[in-house]
Amino acid sequence: MTYDGPHVTELLLESDSLDGFLDGLTELALARVPVANGCGLTLSREGRHLTVASAGTSARDLDEKQYGLDDGPCLQALRQGEEVVVTDMLGEQRWGPYPAHAMASGTRSSLSMPIAPHTHTAGALNLYSPKPDGFADEDRQLLRSLAAQATGAIALAQRIADAQEFANDLETALRSRTVIDQAIGIIMGQRRCDAEQAFTILRTASQHRNIKLRDLCAELVASIGGRPPKEDRLRPRP
Repeated sequence: MTYDGPHVTELLLESDSLDGFLDGLTELALARVPVANGCGLTLSREGRHLTVASAGTSARDLDEKQYGLDDGPCLQALRQGEEVVVTDMLGEQRWGPYPAHAMASGTRSSLSMPIAPHTHTAGALNLYSPKPDGFADEDRQLLRSLAAQATGAIALAQRIADAQEFANDLETALRSRTVIDQAIGIIMGQRRCDAEQAFTILRTASQHRNIKLRDLCAELVASIGGRPPKEDRLRPRP
């Protein structure tokens, strides 16, 4: 059976922020699985795990407990890229003290679905139920389709975020280049030297004073012009 509800990519387009999209995703998953009373979405970046969105009452606490233990069904699904089903926490022997904590919190079963497995933004969609074997009658294919769509949407959102970060870095670099070029022009006029020699003079002064080259150049330009240097910004093409 294929997922016939709203597509996650549509949800992404309708959301005005990544946080809004992730919140909508967990709410959508929880609505499709009535037996669950909590849904959390875990993402991992640079070795850190974080519940980036949750719906219902149980997910955030149970996710956080697993992060503290560095073990649990959520992290197993994330790390191994596989579905992890817990039919009953009462008889569960895996993951040290976690099953007992889940039982004390009123959770008897769980289902964790991998998202973006084996990538630098791997994650898991985690559903929790107060009933033993709560997910036995649920349509797993529907949830797999939901997780697969989430994988594509999160990858798209990450590419957009990475592209924006690159654009910001490029703009910063171009601003610095503008200030340095202005300072090189000043040194060329003062010392009657070429651009390469002027740059060497500035770099040596930066090292001797132990300040960044850009800051030194900005200081020089301001001392000559009486005001901070003009910094060109990236402008869209006409």
